[in-house]
Amino acid sequence: MINVIKGKVWIFGNNIDTDQIYPGRYLELTEPNKIATHAMEGVDPTFSKNFKSGDILIAGDNFGCGSSREHAVITLKELGVAAVVANSFARIFYRNAINLGLPVLICKDACLKIKKGENISLNLSAGILTSLETGESIQGEKLSDHVINIISNGGVIPMIRAQLLRNTKK
Repeated sequence: MINVIKGKVWIFGNNIDTDQIYPGRYLELTEPNKIATHAMEGVDPTFSKNFKSGDILIAGDNFGCGSSREHAVITLKELGVAAVVANSFARIFYRNAINLGLPVLICKDACLKIKKGENISLNLSAGILTSLETGESIQGEKLSDHVINIISNGGVIPMIRAQLLRNTKK
């Protein structure tokens, strides 16, 4: 089960909406690898070229506001974003992220205390973000075992599929 995630940080501000995460003009794209090339393009047009799989996003308030489309989460997950940490999330984005297996952690002021490029560790079940460079820890909201199970399985559908397979083998 996924519980600890480590990665390099990218910092974003408040009210990063789904059109900034994945601009609506690309909605006709259907292949996840092509969708990923436009990740965060509305905020930083060079982001997907400079991003390394396993990196972590940290943002301010209301990350993922705007549209309820799953494309924003699909974009980040396909690019290889290991987790998103924010002061707060738009409710539908937060739920879409969990349903699709993208770890999200609410952690107040992480974007003020952690610097871009810093390496961090996230303990999802404890809700703790730790700078691997300074050793400073910030308490966030813990994720339940059920949510961690969903994320560990890659999302709700893969989790249910795995449960059904286990049940048919009994």
